[in-house]
Amino acid sequence: MILIVGGEGAGKKTFAGKLGYEAGEMADACVNELPVIFHVERMVLACPENAEALYEILLKKEVVICNEVGSGVIPLDLKDRLGREAVGRLCIRLAQQADAVVRMVCGIPSVIKGSLPETAGEECL
Repeated sequence: MILIVGGEGAGKKTFAGKLGYEAGEMADACVNELPVIFHVERMVLACPENAEALYEILLKKEVVICNEVGSGVIPLDLKDRLGREAVGRLCIRLAQQADAVVRMVCGIPSVIKGSLPETAGEECL
């Protein structure tokens, strides 16, 4: 599994496309049979208590894409703080199990763990 993280609008989905995945292969914040799932943070923030069950499902995906939610202003609302904490902890666990972890900044991928599949090609970097 490849975990792709980064800020909103950082190019995470575009990068997944460069790995060979088309838009029709990417699920937006829903669990289904598609190989790529994005907006994982929305799923966790909506229901932080389900993060553990979601973890097991995400491990079976080829690519997991999550917005970074740990930087910036700390939410005042307790539920929002707990959700942000749950997203962070889920990403930690996913990163530990991932074959590769990529952090996107300004459309530039930085591989921070492992390596990308050879099929990714030079255009990804």
